Amino acid sequence: MRPFFVCSVPASTAAVLNVSSTFCPRLVNLPKINNSTRLSSTLSLRHLTLSTSLSSSDTSSIKLIDGKAISEIVRNEIQTEVELMKPNVPGLAVVIVGSRKDSQTYVRSKRKACEQVGITSYGYELPEDVSQNTLIELVETLNADSKVHGILIQLPLPDHIDSQFVLDKIALEKDVDGFHPLNIGRLCMSGREPPLFIPCTPKGCVELLKRSGVVISGKNAVVLGRSNIVGLPVSMLLMQENATVTICHSKTENIKEKVQNADIIVAAIGRAEYVRGDWIKEGAVIIDVGINAVEDSTKKNGYRLVGDVHFDECKEKASLITPVPGGVGPMTIAMLLSNTLDAAKRAFAKIEPDN
Repeated sequence: MRPFFVCSVPASTAAVLNVSSTFCPRLVNLPKINNSTRLSSTLSLRHLTLSTSLSSSDTSSIKLIDGKAISEIVRNEIQTEVELMKPNVPGLAVVIVGSRKDSQTYVRSKRKACEQVGITSYGYELPEDVSQNTLIELVETLNADSKVHGILIQLPLPDHIDSQFVLDKIALEKDVDGFHPLNIGRLCMSGREPPLFIPCTPKGCVELLKRSGVVISGKNAVVLGRSNIVGLPVSMLLMQENATVTICHSKTENIKEKVQNADIIVAAIGRAEYVRGDWIKEGAVIIDVGINAVEDSTKKNGYRLVGDVHFDECKEKASLITPVPGGVGPMTIAMLLSNTLDAAKRAFAKIEPDN
């Protein structure tokens, strides 16, 4: 085991931070914000629709939900809170097994994001053939490390490792990915103690809707996909916002008909351009979680990235739509930083002396 990056340098204050500070006074002197409060709070910025026209020549009312711009504001909010916490500094440990290039790319993105907001990141690179016991020993060491407030194990893991068994070994209070059974269970139950963490991608989807000024309450929402990572938790979050939610999956009959009735569509089904333009009703809002590589000889690398929604067709009817890439992806990382910040707040609150 060897650390492969450590960083704790905050990014310089950008102009957007001044905007964020102006519109988000809530960031000053907030000792404790749990996930439920952070997700349900009404921010001034939520009424500022962060979207851009599809093109300068497009005269329609169709807008892009700009995940990059919104995530940048979220990151600067987090950076402000991290600065206020000093000399305490949040810490995130990222564990990667093997040398998959896509996993390495994701880890680099998380490293860069940590550096931007001033979170210290601790990385551990393990060989492809590492034993499951060795990986669990590392997790237990990180659980006991007071400098580490969040632990992320980059998926997928090699076939010889039971991923769920390993993930369950992460301490509940450091489960910043939100995959611990107790966190998922609490998310699915109303009137009970809320989860410590909400899975990053679902949390980011709902945050994109709110910060784009989308009214969720009372709307018909269709979620395509029922995975534990996206489909199930995002459905629970939309129901908590008082949407009427329909979950569609591979065994659902008449999917097109169900999608045509949706005011809000969250596509996380893992099939390139699966949702077509004639599935969309006028004015629907589309959150496209999918990211798929399709062959494209016009591209230097021979492929291009598309979502689960056929963008060119669906944008003609949608009132708001996320692009791929540049939509949900940046918000997923921003929510990871948000969860890490919340974990650190809880940890520091426990060790602060009574006044």
